[in-house]
Amino acid sequence: MSKRKVQHSAAFRAKVALAALRETRTVPQIAAQFQIHPNLVYKWRKQLLDGAIALFDTPQTPRDPAGSQAEIALLYEQIGRLNVELDWLKKKVD
Repeated sequence: MSKRKVQHSAAFRAKVALAALRETRTVPQIAAQFQIHPNLVYKWRKQLLDGAIALFDTPQTPRDPAGSQAEIALLYEQIGRLNVELDWLKKKVD
């Protein structure tokens, strides 16, 4: 009988890779804890380190441009209201 290839979730792989980066236990101990082959631990740790570099290479962009546009519109509305209030108060004082 042949074994089926197990597909591990990204969250599981990240958890194992982070455990390997902490270096509180050896890779064989981590592999035994998660019931996987030690080569997977080495592979996932390397993928995590290689992927971490890409996080800092890309320029920071707003995550939700539509949300920032809505916020800008709200701020312009507030500026308009404050200007009207200021004009009304100036007329009242004169």
